[in-house]
Amino acid sequence: MKNLQQNTDWQKVSEIELIYKSRVKSADRPYITSSRDAYRLLLDSWDSGKIEFFEQFKVLLLNHSNRVLGIYEVSSGGIAGTVVDMRLLFAAALKAAAVGIIITHNHPSGKAAPSETDRNMTRKIREAGKLLDIPLLDHLIITPETYYSFADEGAL
Repeated sequence: MKNLQQNTDWQKVSEIELIYKSRVKSADRPYITSSRDAYRLLLDSWDSGKIEFFEQFKVLLLNHSNRVLGIYEVSSGGIAGTVVDMRLLFAAALKAAAVGIIITHNHPSGKAAPSETDRNMTRKIREAGKLLDIPLLDHLIITPETYYSFADEGAL
C-alpha cells in the first residue's frame, strides 16, 4: 500500500509552464539605439499622474536586435524609494527570453542624480545579470524633463 501512495505523490506537485506571448510582430517593436530612445519610450509609457508622485521601478526587456520585448513594472514604492526584488526582475527577463535589460526608476523630486543606494542597486543587478548571461545595458533615472544614464556617464 505504501508503494501505491508514493507513486501518486507527483500529483501533489504544481506544474510550472514558461510561456511568452507577444501580439506584436518583431519588426513592429520599438528599436533602442541610445539612452534617449529608451527614455522617450519609457516616459511615454509612464503614468503621468505617478511619475512625480511616488517611485516606481521598471525593466525594459530587449531581444538580440535591441527590439523591446516588453516593459515590466518590478515595484512601486513611496516618495523616497521602492524595494526591488531581483528575483522578480530576472524572472521577467528569463520568461521573456530577454538577452539584455535596461532598468529604470523615477525620482519624484525631479532631480535625476543617482544616490548611493541607486549605485549599489545598479552594481548588484549588473553582477546578477552577468551570472545569468543577461547583461545590464543601462540604468536610467527619469523625470518628466530629463534623465540620467549610468551607461552614458560611464557609471555602469
